[in-house]
Amino acid sequence: MESLESINSYFIWGIDDSPYGPVVLSMLVDWINDGRVLADTWVFARSAGNWQKASEISELGNHFGPKNETVSETSSRAGLTPGSLRRIKILADLKDAQLSHLSDFMELQKVPQWSVLFNQGDAGDAMYLVLAGEMRARMMIGGKETILATFEPGDFFGDMALFDNGPRSADVVANADSVLLKISTVNFNRLTREAPALATPFLQATARTLSARIRADNKRLSRVTQQYSASGM
Repeated sequence: MESLESINSYFIWGIDDSPYGPVVLSMLVDWINDGRVLADTWVFARSAGNWQKASEISELGNHFGPKNETVSETSSRAGLTPGSLRRIKILADLKDAQLSHLSDFMELQKVPQWSVLFNQGDAGDAMYLVLAGEMRARMMIGGKETILATFEPGDFFGDMALFDNGPRSADVVANADSVLLKISTVNFNRLTREAPALATPFLQATARTLSARIRADNKRLSRVTQQYSASGM
């Protein structure tokens, strides 16, 4: 026969789409108080035999106050809703709970038009995601500006800084008043340490975009090489 404690245990559906448990009621309440389980987190109560939102389970409902509203009703720490964060292409497939948690590792930064975010050679200490406005990456060659790339809402840049803290390879300047999300190397390291299940889909989406950029650059280089060869130069 199953013990009473086993019958009265719970499973929690995590933000990484995996169930966690079994846990007893006292531990589940601790997770609610810590913000690890939200009002709209799905919980399986073995005594009831079905999945329900945490706030709908009678023994848990009283533990949710104003600070534990559903993710869709609250703003992130950076002052953004999950819907706003989903405008970033690499975040588009993340769930509301994942986006809300990810925002804990971000900082909102406004950049006035024509201002320089960083210069070539500066130490890399963050990556940036563009929420609004437009940024450009440039290099000054022979006193003339060469535009390397333009970043619009939904794009990101500066990502290599998260991995090597190397010097910036170009200047980045605001073409218009812009709003960015900054993920510093300190916060990125904290993300991988404290929330590896959240860091994984974020890194996978980033890697897919970087791979697509590299493939596009290779195609452009191939076309230039073919044109150069055809010209007989």
